[in-house]
Amino acid sequence: MNVAVLLAGGSGDRFGGSRQKQLAKLAGKAVIEHTINIFQQSKHIDEIAIVVNEGCIDEIEKIVNNSCISKVKRILLGGKTRNESSLAAINSYMINDNVKDINLIFHDAVRPFLSQEILRAVVEALDSYNAVDVAIPATDTIIESVSGSLITSIPERSKLFRGQTPQAFRLKTIKKAYDIALKDKNFKATDDCGVVIKYLPDEKVFIVNGSELNMKITYELDLFIADKLFQLNSFQINPEKKYNFNLLDNKTVVVFGGSYGIGKDIVEICKKYTKNAFSFSRSENEVDIKDTEAVRKSLKSVYKKWGRIDYIVNTAALLKKETLINTSYEDIQDVIDTNYKGMVNIAKESFKFLKESQGQLLFFTSSSYSKGRAFYSLYSSTKASAVNFTQALSEEWSDFNIRVNCINPERTKTPMRIKNFGVEPDDKLLKSEDVALVAIKTLLSDFSGQVVYVRKEDFLE
Repeated sequence: MNVAVLLAGGSGDRFGGSRQKQLAKLAGKAVIEHTINIFQQSKHIDEIAIVVNEGCIDEIEKIVNNSCISKVKRILLGGKTRNESSLAAINSYMINDNVKDINLIFHDAVRPFLSQEILRAVVEALDSYNAVDVAIPATDTIIESVSGSLITSIPERSKLFRGQTPQAFRLKTIKKAYDIALKDKNFKATDDCGVVIKYLPDEKVFIVNGSELNMKITYELDLFIADKLFQLNSFQINPEKKYNFNLLDNKTVVVFGGSYGIGKDIVEICKKYTKNAFSFSRSENEVDIKDTEAVRKSLKSVYKKWGRIDYIVNTAALLKKETLINTSYEDIQDVIDTNYKGMVNIAKESFKFLKESQGQLLFFTSSSYSKGRAFYSLYSSTKASAVNFTQALSEEWSDFNIRVNCINPERTKTPMRIKNFGVEPDDKLLKSEDVALVAIKTLLSDFSGQVVYVRKEDFLE
């Protein structure tokens, strides 16, 4: 059994502020919630234990219960130090009759960017080693100083690594190391691998390559950087995971902008599984999302007929490829009102229906959102707003169990793109049907506040 132990017992003195860093908000959720979800989604993890300090037990329990996180089986009270918190988990699992088959994977609760690839490599390494660490090569020169003011030595950089987490162990191995360590009156260590290396010198500790993205949030500046990383670091649907589209049966889906392209494909796929899939657009039924009343009437008409709305999707947008100086004020207003105000209209009018169904609101951004692009400054800037809007609403609506996500496709073959960029090679573009499938998989998922990245390479045969 592989048990992820999330260490969240720190007081957060270095972080500052009134809230502990593991509970600070990041992209609409507490930092620890992002971290929990990494292990919740991993097929290599059987169970999660969270070690916390006394001051945040209630909030951690609330996060686990409200998010329906099934793998969290134990919430343990930690100690004043990292070692005491690790021991709380070790001792908790030592009472299990099958201790020889238990692996503990310790991870900092404030490292919310751990990749599934690193986690998989750590777990697989336990097949050959009893202790595993994650580290990256040191890029800066490391200076050793005994006094703090004078250099004692400068170690050879090529031999130095920066330790990260997770750190993983056979339960009996880490227990044995701590048993010996606790007999040492001078025992002091900053991580669990250090305990094994010092007190079990014959035990080999294997190194898995880490990542610069696997950062630890320690200071307020780290949270600011992490927030930007979340904005740019898109989430991906596992292309190999099977989704049961039959779950759409009896669900009501409303798509704004469903007359062509991705929106049309979403509607057509949904209609294969539910009779309640509807499209509203200017060309189909004269519904312009810039018009608040038109959006309101559209949603009311669907609700009146079917008594519920589960999923609301907005694919409607305008792209006019032109320099700003050559764009008329009329066109500027049209793009802003459609891409931004229209999005806000849909969100505001959707709330009461999605609150009742505990459903999902799905927006679309563009790969241009992360950097403004010449010749379509309005489009790329309004698509950046879609990401911020998604993350903000995800946080605002989390207590109502409404999920809000955003699809970020790479270049996709749609009528709007052809109109602005002409005919391009098909092998360079995503098919709109593939993007639609990812959008529906997102609707059927339980995450929120994510920018879901759709890549061409995921659909290559």
